[in-house]
Amino acid sequence: MSSIESPVWFITGCSTGFGHELAKLVIARGWRLVATARDKARLQSLTDLAEDRVLALSLDVTDRVAIDAAVKATEERFGRIDVLVNNAGYGYQASIEEGDDAEIREQFDANVFGLFAMTRAVLPIMRRQRSGRILNLTSQAGFIGFPGSGYYAATKHAVEGFSDALAAEGAPIGIQVTCVAPGPFRTDWAGRSLRQTPNEIAEYADTAGARLKSTSEISGKQAGDPVRAGEAMIRITEMDKAPRHLVLGKIAYDGVTAKLKQRLAEIEGLKDLSLSADFPDA
Repeated sequence: MSSIESPVWFITGCSTGFGHELAKLVIARGWRLVATARDKARLQSLTDLAEDRVLALSLDVTDRVAIDAAVKATEERFGRIDVLVNNAGYGYQASIEEGDDAEIREQFDANVFGLFAMTRAVLPIMRRQRSGRILNLTSQAGFIGFPGSGYYAATKHAVEGFSDALAAEGAPIGIQVTCVAPGPFRTDWAGRSLRQTPNEIAEYADTAGARLKSTSEISGKQAGDPVRAGEAMIRITEMDKAPRHLVLGKIAYDGVTAKLKQRLAEIEGLKDLSLSADFPDA
């Protein structure tokens, strides 16, 4: 990407949080940007920064017709897409038993199926270019299933598996994939955009219930800075070889590395039992 003088970035979910701050950084570098949000009016502050280089579009990633229209408009305006940032999505919290079916399905539509559809729509362009970067915003919850966030973690684990396959398929044709996994950041995730099904079953009060309460209480006090996160995302697109993962923030770094070490030790500790499942002559 470093060889392209003014790369074209396509970012979903630009009205607030990571998407909004990253969009401003892209504009500040003189690059071209397609900024999307469900409500286009909330993108005016971005287009005001550089009307000649910013295309603002209304986009709900759960609407395949809207996705196709947005990609077509991008091709007509800029002729290419160099970086796709799948940022749109939101959090939902509940104990597993108390999870609401409609809420669960809506979350998967936005966080998983919308991301899948957005990626499929952009891949033909990147395949023709023989180049492209895809950044999928996951979470530390893509590695760790916290109590109270099981369904959210399920969406992020799904994106991690999808991204592994996408990276393997894209590598021979110049498409590189990174999952960006933040911990707690000062965005609207734990505030305005968070959905919760209240904990009413007493047996889950100390696990899921406690986490629902603590998440709401830390909103606006998180250690993570969305602007610094955006700068880190830009840095990985400037590397010749994109990392498969970028974990953001100390809380996420410490939690993810500890979880992976624990998981590896457990798997290795059961090596003999694992291998015993094969036919003896295999």
